[in-house]
Amino acid sequence: MQVSVESTGNIERKLTITVPADHIDGEVESRLKSMRGRVKLDGFRPGKVPLSVVSQQYGDSVYQEVLGETFQKTFTEAVAQESLRVAGQPEIEPEALERGKDLTYVATVDIYPEFEIASMEGLEIKRPVAEINEDDIDKMIENLRTQQKEWTDIERACADGDTVNIDFEGSVDGELFEGGSAQDFNVELGAGRMLKDFEEGLVGMSKGEEKEITVNFPEDYPAENLKGKAAQFKLTVNKVQEATLPEVDAAFIEKFGVDAGDMDSFRAEIRQNMQRELEQAIKNRVKQSVMDGLSDLHEIDLPKALVTQEIGYVRNEMAENAGGADMSSLPDELFSEQASRRVKLGLIVGEIVTKNELQSDPEKVDEMLNTLASTYEEPQQLIEYYKGNPQAMQTIQAAVMEEMIVEWVMGQAKVVDEEVAFSDLMNPQQQQAAA
Repeated sequence: MQVSVESTGNIERKLTITVPADHIDGEVESRLKSMRGRVKLDGFRPGKVPLSVVSQQYGDSVYQEVLGETFQKTFTEAVAQESLRVAGQPEIEPEALERGKDLTYVATVDIYPEFEIASMEGLEIKRPVAEINEDDIDKMIENLRTQQKEWTDIERACADGDTVNIDFEGSVDGELFEGGSAQDFNVELGAGRMLKDFEEGLVGMSKGEEKEITVNFPEDYPAENLKGKAAQFKLTVNKVQEATLPEVDAAFIEKFGVDAGDMDSFRAEIRQNMQRELEQAIKNRVKQSVMDGLSDLHEIDLPKALVTQEIGYVRNEMAENAGGADMSSLPDELFSEQASRRVKLGLIVGEIVTKNELQSDPEKVDEMLNTLASTYEEPQQLIEYYKGNPQAMQTIQAAVMEEMIVEWVMGQAKVVDEEVAFSDLMNPQQQQAAA
């Protein structure tokens, strides 16, 4: 086998590989001979079919089979011979492909990029610092009350905060459109789950009332047939309900596992849970800052095959988060930015781990597992599940390694503490919306 390598880009390589004809022909002949005892053809006794007849009948298919295996085997051998770290599968282009002659083909592939880890000295990592005050606990109790609210039928006109059960029928230019009609549909006014025009059109309606409204779809609406369109909706209100929040009494408190049922114990339990969530939120924010910094510090050529593979993962994750929605028809461009970032960070983190010989710390793995288990009613059951499931344990080990990477970066970068309100740290989207 002859191999030549041409650099056609920073990370792209073209391998021209030539395989002697006798290597392929010999393998084809060997397989055809082994088939003689199994081939059954009219006019011949089993096992007595001439090799020339077997070759005539099956030679082309066996040749194609041997070719496919030869591509895979010789490419792997060529990569090892040239000491190349290839990323993904190659593109194969045969140059000479004829039985009885040498096989020559070109394999185009990306290799893993070689780069140096940048200095962290100029990197600034912002670490949020927040405290839980009594007002934060009051707000959390109100959130818990809201989660336990009950709905009661009322006869008055509906307002923000009420739930309206409606029938509606939507049309554009007099034509009904898919997904524009429903019956016994609940809308919580003020929750922002429906278009603004739709909710505002419902406000003030009462049980049994009918009405027609116009709803303007925004230009960036996901459905192509509705972008920027004005739709007419016929509305019928079936019932109006208002929310009733429960009293914070012993019965309410006991629902959240505080058997004592008193307010002081309840607030102490809430503070403890909030503190755990706060610590996790700070970790997440710091990790995000570290990863953003690592990405900004490095310019790396990304292997196309790795990005394409990651696009598939991102697409599947989004589909699962959307309840199994079919996203196969969406273009790769929608997922390429996130996929490219993941691949880039994966390469950077991998290089840091390799160069610094970082290894997952068993004590930290146990500590993280115990912390995770402490949030469950039966902690020991969860611990036993993870320790008996190697794949599940890998997720814990990977999380510990991420923490070690963050610690390594922060040990060299400039860390600046930044005071933030608990609510802003826990609800960054609301903070952005307010801004």
